[in-house]
Amino acid sequence: MPLYRPPSEGNNLIVQATLGCSFNHCTFCSMYKSKTYQARPLDSVFAEIDVMSKNLPQTDRVFLADGDALTLPTDHLVSLLNHLSEKFQNLTRVSTYATPKNLLDKTPEELALLREKGLKLVYLGIESGANLILKRIIKGASQKTHAKAIQRARDAGLKISGTVILGLGGRKDWLAHIEGTAELINKAPPTYLSTLQLRLDDDTFEDFMKTQPEGFSFQDDAGMLKEQERLISLLNPPRPVIFRSNHASNALALAGNLPRDRERLLGQIEAVRSGASKVRPEFLRGL
Repeated sequence: MPLYRPPSEGNNLIVQATLGCSFNHCTFCSMYKSKTYQARPLDSVFAEIDVMSKNLPQTDRVFLADGDALTLPTDHLVSLLNHLSEKFQNLTRVSTYATPKNLLDKTPEELALLREKGLKLVYLGIESGANLILKRIIKGASQKTHAKAIQRARDAGLKISGTVILGLGGRKDWLAHIEGTAELINKAPPTYLSTLQLRLDDDTFEDFMKTQPEGFSFQDDAGMLKEQERLISLLNPPRPVIFRSNHASNALALAGNLPRDRERLLGQIEAVRSGASKVRPEFLRGL
């Protein structure tokens, strides 16, 4: 512990193939600060899978934790995927977190092999498409590398669930953040796109502020809605993107397909601005 997974993996089996995050420098993220990255020995993971398969034989979906299990060597992952398929006869999907570097360190052939072996979905923390913001949060990636990683994954047949964090540019650079993000998504659309709102744990606040410009000011709900509105208005991907903002950090939960549902989603934001609808109460929000 701590153990994290995407909201959509809440009912699925979690297997910790690794502990921690191999990068672990993002200034906004506290998820794995208490851990030192390590790959767990296959025999230990296999032993856990064997026990899980006896207790949960009907498992059909598995999430590989921790922060970026895709950093494991391909032969290691193939062995793991083969064992999962052998032990869970109903298995239809294996998924994991990934970074742009994870995806680009694998050849197209390696990613295609992993897809063949059962890896179907990767969760990619995009955070922003603006190079200015990506540099400040020490993401270790640029708009170009994000686009290349997304395209490589899609070419291999993998589905990508990308997340963007509203508020990363503060009140001064919010427009650069949102316009850069829209540019990236329109250039290299993931399968799914979700937005979160910036929320910092106490132990990450200082690290985050160290890389911000003097006078950085956090967005309030009105600012977050303005960012959401601008992002949705600019998104016109060449392939449909399933869009969600239902993470618990968001002031407003939205769901639709883009670009098809753009006007409906913008109307929901306007309803909040006009007072016809309300944002999620603060006590119901969290990371």
